[in-house]
Amino acid sequence: MRIVPILTAILVTVVLFLLVMKREALIAFAVGDAGQTVQAGEDPVPAVEDADAKPVMKVVVQRSQSREIDSAVVLRGETEAARQVDVRAETTAQVISDPLRKGSFVQAGQKLCILDPGTRPAVLANAQAQLANANAQVPQADAQLKKAQAQLDEALINDKVASELSKDGYASTTRVASTQAAVKAAEAAVESALSGLEAAQAGIRAAESNVAAAEKEIERLSISAPFAGLLESDTAELGSLLSAGSVCATVIQLDPIKVVGYVPETQVGRVSLGSPAGARLSDGREVRGQVTFLSRSADPQTRTFRVDIEVANGDMSIRDGQTAEILIASAGTMAHLLPQSALTLDDDGHLGVRVVAEGNIVAFMPVTLVRDTAAGVWITGLGESADVIVVGQEYVVDGVKVEPTYQELGQ
Repeated sequence: MRIVPILTAILVTVVLFLLVMKREALIAFAVGDAGQTVQAGEDPVPAVEDADAKPVMKVVVQRSQSREIDSAVVLRGETEAARQVDVRAETTAQVISDPLRKGSFVQAGQKLCILDPGTRPAVLANAQAQLANANAQVPQADAQLKKAQAQLDEALINDKVASELSKDGYASTTRVASTQAAVKAAEAAVESALSGLEAAQAGIRAAESNVAAAEKEIERLSISAPFAGLLESDTAELGSLLSAGSVCATVIQLDPIKVVGYVPETQVGRVSLGSPAGARLSDGREVRGQVTFLSRSADPQTRTFRVDIEVANGDMSIRDGQTAEILIASAGTMAHLLPQSALTLDDDGHLGVRVVAEGNIVAFMPVTLVRDTAAGVWITGLGESADVIVVGQEYVVDGVKVEPTYQELGQ
């Protein structure tokens, strides 16, 4: 039996036990600590610290003063044509004009589609002839009325004379009855002539209505641009059949053009009609205009209010549907300029900063971000002045005491 390997294993085990389980006692023995004797199975006594001595966190503080800045309501939106209309046919006919191609500029009243008149001119001529005939009937009916009125006047005189003579016995009862019958006949003739005149006048009105309808039908054969603008589509092709309601062309007006955005309900009070506004388009161009419309009713889904800004677009370079960043001028406000790194969040996720209050005690102050610039962020909610922690704010909490080091404004 080999003794040396067994002794070696026992020695290694003892050494590992001392290094792992009795490390402190072994170190004390190695350095020869004469003031203490470490008993087997005991740990060395650690040094006792003063329980009242708490370390104080050092932070860098910036003393900030509020300043007045020009405030603006910032929105995201898009451009929108001032007007866009699908010009449709009002009657059914075949197109007999050559088409205009999309992208063409058209003036107000310019012909877009011309339709085949067909038998419409003949219908108009017939209506005009009926009107002329009706106009000719009026003088005849008027003459009949005058004649009947004269006969009535004569019958009334004869009846009066016969009645007076009958009182003195110079006229018989038969004659009186005859004159009264003549009066009634004359009155009937007047009523008949008056009805004839009214019928003639009604015939004129009916004929005039037919003429107007025929003329309107002929007017509908020429489909014109309602306003000056660009064709967004080709006009109807030559030979195509348009029915009532079919689209002849689509016309859009781009000058002036609208920039449309939606204002949150928290900022709608800062926007008013006529306010100066600007927009930065997706291609980097900047345009200016003014607010021409502010909705009084919120969108039920987003709780935002539509706002329209009218912008000049004489060269038609701004297109319908371009993305835009909108800035609407508003009244100035007092704000603090701080480094963006000074912003932090509390346990509830509210945006704010940590400040050093009286007695060098840390406090969290919620703030509102007004504007982000290259020099820093403009915020409100801190009052006229505040000592804001700009370095170390993430390592302290409300109520702890800190040792502030004030930073110069130029640093």
